[in-house]
Amino acid sequence: MIFACKKVASPVAYCALSIKTGTRYEPAQYNGMAHLVEHMLFKGTEKRTSNSINNVLEREGGELNAYTTKEEIVLCATILREDLPKAVDLLAELAFTSTFPQKELEKELEVVYDEIISYKDSPAESIYDHFETLLFKGHPLEKAILGEKRTLKKIDSTLLKEFLTSNFRPDNMVFTVVGNIEESAFQKLVQKSVNKYYKTEVEKGDDQPIEAIPNRELDSDPDYEVENMRIAEEGCSSLAIGTPFKLEVTKRNHQAHCIIGTSAYSYSDGFKRIALALVTNILGGPASISRLNNILREKHALVYNIEANFTPYSDTGIFSIYFGCDKSLLAKCKELVYGELEKIVSQPLTERELKNAKKQFLGQLFISQDNAESQCLAMGKSIMVYGKIYPFEQTRKQIEQLTAEDLQQVAQEILSKGRLSELVYK
Repeated sequence: MIFACKKVASPVAYCALSIKTGTRYEPAQYNGMAHLVEHMLFKGTEKRTSNSINNVLEREGGELNAYTTKEEIVLCATILREDLPKAVDLLAELAFTSTFPQKELEKELEVVYDEIISYKDSPAESIYDHFETLLFKGHPLEKAILGEKRTLKKIDSTLLKEFLTSNFRPDNMVFTVVGNIEESAFQKLVQKSVNKYYKTEVEKGDDQPIEAIPNRELDSDPDYEVENMRIAEEGCSSLAIGTPFKLEVTKRNHQAHCIIGTSAYSYSDGFKRIALALVTNILGGPASISRLNNILREKHALVYNIEANFTPYSDTGIFSIYFGCDKSLLAKCKELVYGELEKIVSQPLTERELKNAKKQFLGQLFISQDNAESQCLAMGKSIMVYGKIYPFEQTRKQIEQLTAEDLQQVAQEILSKGRLSELVYK
């Protein structure tokens, strides 16, 4: 197991156990299994009932949570510093000794079925899954995280245990903490808990290796030197995934909901990934000054919400623009969106526009870095993806290196009209 520790002067500690498994790794006939496993981890271990699990941290004022993505399951806890040993031990216990009682599974399936129904009743959310399923048809990423009732009802306790045994292994996990604790002390906590709960017949009696990922400052570690990377001219294999489509679905909604998007860069696409993140922020980031928000909401008052998103995965990614509007305004909204996309593809940013875009984007990133919980989760993700903690300073310098030509080249590669897909709920 790999662990990483960032010491901060705070009475609160954040810890997370990240497992490199998720929806894309589950069998298609059992779609939703990874998410169901995440739910069932809290329903009983070899020594605790579900009520006992919840009491461990909550009675100390702490919080215990978990989530599932396409490529990971994460267990996380927020506690007072003095209760960190309890949190580390509990996360390891959940990961290695959950029992998945059949009776609890039958009850929890009803909860998940209700979650699926609730999600489908929210078109602004469900349209994202539908879009990704269509775009990545035939690829492991097409599977929805929640799964479907027809696939979930095939799952029993034995299958969940097999999934746990296959995927919840120390060599497939990262333990991270942000809190007032020394690295050596955190290592001892992790080592003790992992060796306490993870034992196989072959390894019985042997300590599991616990490898540290030092949280060094960029300038003190030559391995973290920032490369003066440029955007390569050759094609990008991550963009080969995903077939363009256009689909309109009749729904009994008061609004029309629309997603326009395409496949995008993966985590390994380096400089291009950073450039597309900036392009996405310029187009439809959270600020009201983003181009799409400015023209569709502020100027024409056509929408309440419009946003652009870029999510990278291990072998590809997805770029999308979402908006909801009155059904009679759909054509006008799409016209304006495509107009802004054409503009960013054909017209490079001015020097002033580029400077302002970088400053605003970096400001958002700096503010997000001030959140200790986000740091803890980001450390785990970075280690799983890159094998090290990707230094924020490196990201900052890469953003500063970007030119208007870099952004235009990425926009041309990703956002050309022939690549774009469209899904409308009307």
